[in-house]
Amino acid sequence: MGIIILTALVNLAVGSASAKWALLGPIFVPILMNVGISPDLAQAAYRVGDSCSNIITPLMPYFPLVVVYCQKYVKHTGIGTLVSLMLPFTVCYMVTWSIFLLIYWGLGIPLGLDASYTYTLPN
Repeated sequence: MGIIILTALVNLAVGSASAKWALLGPIFVPILMNVGISPDLAQAAYRVGDSCSNIITPLMPYFPLVVVYCQKYVKHTGIGTLVSLMLPFTVCYMVTWSIFLLIYWGLGIPLGLDASYTYTLPN
């Protein structure tokens, strides 16, 4: 859950998904591997946090386009209006996707082909 929230917060300052993963991945993947959590699960948690907060980050490349489309229907729409309108959706998506990830983890449903939830350190 911490990875999801941290990724969502970092998303407000870093727009590029690959740059965020380059920043967070080398830190959290080895740490989580040491406690038995697989890199697959770390990547899934990262993607949940990243995708949920994309609409409220002004650094998203399509954010100006969304503002312009909103201004087509409400003339005085700006960045603050759009963020305040999308914030409840962000929270709902974050809660829903986090619950889905926990359900998948609890039921042992694979995240993908040959993906696992646990990691065992080699001897």
